[in-house]
Amino acid sequence: MAKKTKTPEREETFHILDSAHTDPVRLKREREKARALRKTQWWLDRVNRGICHHCGGKFPPEKLTMDHLIPLARGGTSTQGNIVPSCKDCNSAKGLDTPVDDLFRQLEGERQAREAGVAGAADADGADEGEDS
Repeated sequence: MAKKTKTPEREETFHILDSAHTDPVRLKREREKARALRKTQWWLDRVNRGICHHCGGKFPPEKLTMDHLIPLARGGTSTQGNIVPSCKDCNSAKGLDTPVDDLFRQLEGERQAREAGVAGAADADGADEGEDS
């Protein structure tokens, strides 16, 4: 199954979803675990800090949502290591992306900037040489 996501800040992305991860029984079980975690002191402490994991912004606890770093549909679980408080904007923008997707996007941007810098430097060198002639 392919799921298409698009947010204003990100280009259109297609994710191939494994049917084992999108099994309704599994998803129901993981959502029940998430609801149980919402009632724990661990979660209340995280939310009461009022800090979004993604943007670092400060929010009232009621404005933070429970976000799975690795989404359930991509094989994530409802465990303390995979759940973080997130503002609604960040949670929505993240969609089905994982931290690895963000890292790849960052690395690709750095690579493109480096290539543009090298190309720009080569163009500038060529322009300088033409002026000396």
